[in-house]
Amino acid sequence: MSEAPIAKSDLNQLIMNYLIIEGYKDAAEKFSEESGLTHNVDLGSIEERMQIRFAVQSGDIRAAIERVNDLNPDLLDTDPRLYFHLQQQHLIELIRQGKAEEALEFAQEELAPHGEEHPELLRELEKTMALLAFDVVGDSPLADLLDFSHRQKTANELNAALLAAHSQPKEPKLPALLQLLAWTQEQLDEKANYPRINNIVNAVLEPPATETAAAGDSASANTQRT
Repeated sequence: MSEAPIAKSDLNQLIMNYLIIEGYKDAAEKFSEESGLTHNVDLGSIEERMQIRFAVQSGDIRAAIERVNDLNPDLLDTDPRLYFHLQQQHLIELIRQGKAEEALEFAQEELAPHGEEHPELLRELEKTMALLAFDVVGDSPLADLLDFSHRQKTANELNAALLAAHSQPKEPKLPALLQLLAWTQEQLDEKANYPRINNIVNAVLEPPATETAAAGDSASANTQRT
């Protein structure tokens, strides 16, 4: 396993794929220069995507929608579920700010029509509106909608849609490969002793536990004889 040939160019492609999809524009430019790796992605578009993602993460949904429409005017028209989720996030932000009347009006004018056209989205709208039933929205059993993780979920969905619209992968390959490594080792742990990677940072193949134990016993026996 340690002698299996791995082309450096393949590793470079994995790194570049990760930098581009996750939005590390400066790092992608520097890595491209140092590795001599060519790519067919406009690195300038990375910055635009990251500005949109940051707007969603900051709760400024209207700014995010405006930027999306400037970058890709057809995207939200052709993806009603994504547009609904952005509008839903804006509704959540209004509720977070205590603007109950504005939230009700926005839900009736903007979100309710989407629910009529796409009944599967009505449940999500009802859950969001349920936040208004609590004087302190943080006490609601649905308070997780107010967590940063929900903004992040919406931002990730939008980022994936922007990537797909430009014929780019939605997810970086590197995390998926690491997950596959972890799953494979977990399956092998039940069946065999084998050289495994215990630390993904240094990615060193370590000998099986039985070999390590045997080596320790041998060293201990030599010490006792001495």
